[in-house]
Amino acid sequence: MTKEELAGFRRLLEEQKAEYLETLSTSLESGKGEELDQQRVGRLSRMDALQQQSIVQAANRRIEGELRQIELAMERIERGTYGKCITCGGAIQIGRLEAFPSTTACIDCARRNG
Repeated sequence: MTKEELAGFRRLLEEQKAEYLETLSTSLESGKGEELDQQRVGRLSRMDALQQQSIVQAANRRIEGELRQIELAMERIERGTYGKCITCGGAIQIGRLEAFPSTTACIDCARRNG
């Protein structure tokens, strides 16, 4: 992979990271101060609020996982191992990296491993 390609993937990863951080920040900020006081909210409304809160927490965990994957991909760029499949050691196709810049596996290994 050329230096220009690596620089392009670094920019793409940084853009994704910024988007995820903004989304996570907005989500965490909007979740502050939500009270689930049984006296103030009816039972069904409280159940709906708890369910919504659970959905938001799951989405936040997914975003945090994506951020970890981006950080690991950026570390692989620094180490010179970015774009190499961690399973077989072969090259990950450029198109796959463009679609999933934090991927760690080539398409063949990804299919085999589910």
